[in-house]
Amino acid sequence: MDILINRFMKYVTMETTSDESCANCPSTQGQLVLANYLADELNKLGAKDVSVDENGYVMATIPSNVGKPAPVIGFIAHMDTSPEASGKDVNPQIVRFSGADVIINREKNIALSMADFPEMEAFLGQDVIVSDGTTLLGADDKAGIAEIMTMVELMQSDPTIPHGEIKIAFTPDEEIGRGGGHVHCHNDSAELVVTG
Repeated sequence: MDILINRFMKYVTMETTSDESCANCPSTQGQLVLANYLADELNKLGAKDVSVDENGYVMATIPSNVGKPAPVIGFIAHMDTSPEASGKDVNPQIVRFSGADVIINREKNIALSMADFPEMEAFLGQDVIVSDGTTLLGADDKAGIAEIMTMVELMQSDPTIPHGEIKIAFTPDEEIGRGGGHVHCHNDSAELVVTG
């Protein structure tokens, strides 16, 4: 679990806010920085066919380790965060939820109120990761990226786990409605293709 949390905590500190006023893809340079970071990490984990294209799409493959035909599965997550709140200088922190309001920034008197977020009750006694209240945390979808990358590490480090071919894709600009703009799926071959 520590590996997953450490990855997530690193990813959320990388500013990847998308910008709907920009026509480029990716719409912000920070997304390309994260894309290259993830590609480097995938290469270090032993993934195959790792690439980052000019639009910031990251693709990789984990080859099948079974000697017979097996279904191909794909995992996809987006790298950008919403422009509705700042994603710069994110300060993630882990707090234990005791059932009372969660103070996330004492200096600025910012709290997660049980009155505003009654669904927090489901997490009583658990650790939760929050920002300091001055920025977006960016869990959507950096939590997904962290989970996929940790799955890749697990599959690569334990060859006794049987699996078919696994396709990985990380996309930019989902928060501004353009995330799938350059991705097409060929159903006959279960292949994701990125087009410019």
